[in-house]
Amino acid sequence: MAKLCRLFAAVLFLALSAMSSIASATNYTLWINGRTGGGVVGDYNSFTYWGPSSTAAGINKKSVNWDGYNSISSQNGKIRDALDCFCTGSNWCYVATHSAGDLMMGYTMANYGGSTRTVKNATANASGQCGDAGAGTQVGWNIKWVRAASGAGGGSELSDVGSWSTSEPLVKDLKTTTARAMYNHNETRNVWFYMYAGAKGTFYSGILPGQDDEAVAYHSSGGVSGSAGAAFCNPSDWFCNDLTMGTAANEGGSTKWSYHSVSFRDDAEAYNHYANSNWQGIISVVRTAMVSSAI
Repeated sequence: MAKLCRLFAAVLFLALSAMSSIASATNYTLWINGRTGGGVVGDYNSFTYWGPSSTAAGINKKSVNWDGYNSISSQNGKIRDALDCFCTGSNWCYVATHSAGDLMMGYTMANYGGSTRTVKNATANASGQCGDAGAGTQVGWNIKWVRAASGAGGGSELSDVGSWSTSEPLVKDLKTTTARAMYNHNETRNVWFYMYAGAKGTFYSGILPGQDDEAVAYHSSGGVSGSAGAAFCNPSDWFCNDLTMGTAANEGGSTKWSYHSVSFRDDAEAYNHYANSNWQGIISVVRTAMVSSAI
């Protein structure tokens, strides 16, 4: 009888421990900005780049701020700090990116997604770094998926032709051939990148091939593979190949990078590139998706 009681107590202890572990797990929604920045670096509650911080944007939302000016490699530690803080141990993250934030996140996963990370306690200091949770280490981060608003993982022709200031280190990274050669875009550590492509171009959109949102063309925002950008359009446009939905090959046979899927194609040409400090443009479509699916 005593043995049975001890066995029961041990099973109860394990069950309670498991329940405690589940109860302490937290999901976070991380927003990673693009070029120009704006939020206070290290302050995960500074949403200046996006819009009012009171706007719903996913469960336990955090703004992962970097300066949006210097090179991807020099600023990448800011993103790793945030992923260590909120996406290790029993915690999981949903990630949203905008423009060069896609290039940043892709670079992070390809180069560091298989590295050993120390489990952190999700309590950040002024520099955006969290303390050790005392729970050891793990490989990579716990990421549910990434949703990219106007993803610039494939670069932008505005960088190629110098429409943006060529003195900016980030602009050099955003050249189409440079961005596409920067890391292995097919290596996402099995994390899906869901792409949201805007198409409300403007008068200078002739610089950008195919459909675009004023800053990034479909070849990039649609996650199309290859060493340089090509022209892709909506099905209503007869003069270039269609960007297809999901993971399907595009019209003409070009393919998307592995674990990249087009979730939204702006067939109505209604969304441009810019947040306008109010969660607008193509960002508004991703925000709605984050609110409805990040739980």
